[in-house]
Amino acid sequence: MQNFAEQCLDLARSILSKNIGFIKEDGSIEPAAGEETRVDESGHAALALGEYFRAANETSLEGEDLNDLAARCITAQAFADEENVNGLAYASLGLLSFGASKERNEVWERLLDPTREQLDRQLLTRSDYENHLQAFNVAKSVARFSLGLSKKDETGALIDRFTERIDKRSAGGFCDDHPEGFGGVYDLYGVLSFVVMRQALQLHGNVHLKDRKLPKLRTYAEKYLRLIPDLTRQDGTGWTYGRSTGAYGQLHCISLVLQAMRDGWVNEEKMPLYLDCLRRLFQFFFVTFVDQEEGYLLIRDEERSTVPHHTTRMANFDAARYLCQWSRLARVIGGSMSSAPPQRSKVSGRYVSFDKSHRKENGLFIYRDENSGLQLQLPLIGMGEKATADNMAFPHCPGIFDWPTDKYLPIMVPELTFGDRVVTPSFYGKNCVTGIGLRKAFYFRYEQPDLIDLEGNYLSGVGSCKVSWTFSQEEVTSEFLFQVKTQVQMDSMRYVLALGGPHSKLRLGTTLCQGSEGLRTNVERDDFQANWAPLQNVEEDPEMRSCYGKIRYLQVLQREHPLIMRPGQQYGLQVTFRPDVAFADE
Repeated sequence: MQNFAEQCLDLARSILSKNIGFIKEDGSIEPAAGEETRVDESGHAALALGEYFRAANETSLEGEDLNDLAARCITAQAFADEENVNGLAYASLGLLSFGASKERNEVWERLLDPTREQLDRQLLTRSDYENHLQAFNVAKSVARFSLGLSKKDETGALIDRFTERIDKRSAGGFCDDHPEGFGGVYDLYGVLSFVVMRQALQLHGNVHLKDRKLPKLRTYAEKYLRLIPDLTRQDGTGWTYGRSTGAYGQLHCISLVLQAMRDGWVNEEKMPLYLDCLRRLFQFFFVTFVDQEEGYLLIRDEERSTVPHHTTRMANFDAARYLCQWSRLARVIGGSMSSAPPQRSKVSGRYVSFDKSHRKENGLFIYRDENSGLQLQLPLIGMGEKATADNMAFPHCPGIFDWPTDKYLPIMVPELTFGDRVVTPSFYGKNCVTGIGLRKAFYFRYEQPDLIDLEGNYLSGVGSCKVSWTFSQEEVTSEFLFQVKTQVQMDSMRYVLALGGPHSKLRLGTTLCQGSEGLRTNVERDDFQANWAPLQNVEEDPEMRSCYGKIRYLQVLQREHPLIMRPGQQYGLQVTFRPDVAFADE
């Protein structure tokens, strides 16, 4: 792992050297062109500098004094115009990285008395969160106690509270990151939570607390750890569904794997499997999101985008932080990255249940066929603050089945409009089942006893829907059956396919994309009597970009005039695909 550690540190050094010049005299961060700065960016920068110090044991870079830069960033974060728990947590962990004792911490020595007092007040301010932000409260508690600002250590209690809420909201032991309202948002932020808490515990002044709490964290973090081999595609693409994927879908997963290896959570039998995942995840991250010529992270350009609150500066400081962390962890783990490829089935399909209750079920169906190259992630999760295609219940497979990030479109699922209520068979299910049918085809089926609109409200008494997805060799079949309980008028129906592809330059040669024959879509059954609209060219639309590449065309199947739906009658839409799977450089 020594070569991997050196490679990570070299890349971190390059990214930091390109970005520390954007730290202004007052410690705030100069935004990239066309972007606005975030209130917590100074905290992200402070932790990146602290991790670099831990990994390289250097206090200067490109002629800049890192102690001074870190002190300025921490000061800016402490006096930010609005409170921000994650920015403060990152800043305090960055401070701890330069030394757990105030008496031997050069950055603490550089802080002025007003900054120390402000930091003291803010770290002593208690807060409580129902989502991933609670992990930052754990980090604040670690800093509060380790820096001697409080004699009472609340870290253990906060971790217990975090895990108790997981047990309350998830029968499967996963983090619901938006439990308010409809709830059921089980996405990448669960991985982030455990990565942040584990990193914070490593800096805790009381090593005995770390030893006591690690077994509890392992119980829950391992559930995500077991997902990663099935989520990682042959080309190295990692977590692709839900919010904030793209570069972060690689970063968080790599960090969790390395932390688990360091802590001995991966046994020898599974080590080749996780080393293989690690290699592929890192290669995809390095080639796809790092500008090789300039040496910095590129998450947003004319071909791809990400969620608005992820800025270029924040992503670069986060990448540098993670790379330094990986370098340290790789040195501790030791051994070699080279190992025999893991022996496992080339075709598999499994359903992971996130939550199952009398009210609703949430989960994820993962399908992998290494013969055809098709690897899919089909989430059945809540919509969160707003419905977007990122959370929709269709097979997420960048390059083959694409979607625009942070934008709502009914990708590969029918959207029915009843007056001012818009419904789509996503966000929850009941009676979720999976198995192997005829000709060894994997299937995933679920029901919606009540239709649900885009705001997460049930349309009680209106109708229901049954959904079936079948994956057989090179064919994907989707079937949606709607029934109404009383006669109702459906005003319109829409079904959208987004045709895109990987980045034209920043991509692996083995990255999946559509071949010349496209998706080879066939509508087998259409009781809505819809028609294909003319192909829409959206290449110049800045909203039509994914985290991986540009959306070029939209194919829309639509019925624009009303349909009277009658009780006792089924209204079905069945669509099959035989995607022409190719590689980017073929």
